This record gives sequence, structure tokens and C-alpha cells, in this order.
Amino acid sequence: MAMPAHHDRRAQIWAAALELFAARGYEATSMADIAAAVGIRGPSLYKHVASKQELLAAIIAHTMDDLLAAHHAAVAGTADHTEQLRRAVDSHVRYHARHRREAFVGNRELRSLVEPHRSPILARRAEYAGAFENLVAAGIEAGAFEVRSARLAAYSILDLGMGVAVWFREDSEPTENDVAWHHTEIALRIVQAGR
Repeated sequence: MAMPAHHDRRAQIWAAALELFAARGYEATSMADIAAAVGIRGPSLYKHVASKQELLAAIIAHTMDDLLAAHHAAVAGTADHTEQLRRAVDSHVRYHARHRREAFVGNRELRSLVEPHRSPILARRAEYAGAFENLVAAGIEAGAFEVRSARLAAYSILDLGMGVAVWFREDSEPTENDVAWHHTEIALRIVQAGR
């Protein structure tokens, strides 16, 4: 069954906003720019979205929801701390490789969010970072990891993956598999797994 036309238009608007926010930045992108990118007049855009801020918040919220869901799916099914971390990092890196624009906009344009959108997004980000911190802390407690700060280790691991969104390209070396494997190995070294 085909989606109604208004859903198609909203998806086009979303994609255009994401592309423009990534290329120009949120502040330098106007609603008229987004409307022009989808081939409609500026006032018509407001039939589909309330504001540029709403678009940014929706893009970042969707990204965070996807990251959280992927993380939970990745660590499910094993109680082994090293394997959980391996899977979590693999998921984190692959998301940032496959969804570079979303990740880039989510990280760079967080500063552009205002209330009431900002607090819920920050809560999702804290939940995601907390999932990595809790994973590392559990590994420390079980004697699987040897690192002084679970929080700093988690932040270091998260930064590894977020950087992938900036430089990774599908059409050149290294491959996504290479990057995921390499970053996972670095993450295991950060927590000194198996020492």
C-alpha cells in the first residue's frame, strides 16, 4: 500500500532539511531554502512542518532513538562484558558510518536546539552515554575491564565512533568492516579488556 502524499512530502522536507543542515548549518539554512529544495513555495512548507526548529529536533530525536535501539539490540543475548562492549562499539561505529549526515547534524547542531526541544534530546544523549558507562562499569566490577574511570572510558569510546561520521566514505578505503573492527579493538584497549 502506498503512503499518502503528505507523508511523501514530509519525508522530502526532512531529507532536504538534513542535507542543508549538514552542508550549510542550521543557522544558515532558511525555511525558504528547504522549500526550494523540495520544489514548493515557502508558505506551503508550513502545511507540513511547524518550524525549522521542529525539523531539527525531529532529526536529532530520530537519530538518538535509532542509536538507543541499535545499542540495546546489540548487547542483548550475551552476559559476557567483553562481548557486550564489542557489540556495542560495532553498532555505534556502523551507525555513524551509515548515517553520517544525521550523526554530523546531531552533534554539530545540538547547540541550535532551544526549549522545549533541548531538554528531551539532552536526556536521550545522556541515556545513550550512560548505557556505555554502565556497560564499562559492570565490566570493571566483574574484573573483565581494568580502567580507572568508566565515564571517561565511555566518552572516549563514544568519541571514536562519532568521528567516523566526519571522515568515513563508502567509496574509499578503509571499508566499514575495517573501521568497525579497528575501533572495537581500540575500545577494548581503552578498558584494558583481558588484562
